Amino acid sequence: MESSNGDFYRRFIKRSMDFILSLIAIIILSLIFLIVAIIVRVKLGSPILFKQKRPGLNEKIFIMYKFRTMTDERDKNGELLPDSVRLTKFGRFLRSTSLDELPELFNILKGDMSLIGPRPLLVQYLPLYNKYQKRRHEVRPGLSGLAQINGRNTISWEERFHLDIEYIENITFINDIIIIMKTIAKVFKREGISSQNDATMEAFQGNKKS
Repeated sequence: MESSNGDFYRRFIKRSMDFILSLIAIIILSLIFLIVAIIVRVKLGSPILFKQKRPGLNEKIFIMYKFRTMTDERDKNGELLPDSVRLTKFGRFLRSTSLDELPELFNILKGDMSLIGPRPLLVQYLPLYNKYQKRRHEVRPGLSGLAQINGRNTISWEERFHLDIEYIENITFINDIIIIMKTIAKVFKREGISSQNDATMEAFQGNKKS
């Protein structure tokens, strides 16, 4: 059960901290934003940003922003080629350094996301969640989270959901700071970027557990 201090932080401080820190980060990293945007435009073309609908707090749909990492290569039938084919060497670099995630700072500034929370997943997964898994939408999705510092894309879906709910039940200022510091360390180590069988992670197929 969440402590009174954790509840106060969650209700009255967390959102303000998200806004202030994301604004500071955008200002400090503005030159990096510009450089990455230019290189993406040159190497991958336009649009520079990848935009995709994701479910947020209380399953409210928002548009998440990321730097583009894939080409638009298609087969003879006009269908997009697999991610592993369209993900370029430069795209892999952006993902391994998490530079592709930088535009999500604007999602945090807007209030769509938080610095720390369960990562926003695909809209098509919503009907597949059981009651336990749906709890991940009790909070704003995060730029990073407990699952990201404990394996990221290399852990199973069951482990990921367990860590998401564990975070929700233990939201405190100290825990968020610890996750932020461990996230920075993971970024420098470039750990957990891809699963064993996919360019990023395997698709969630749902389960029969309630």
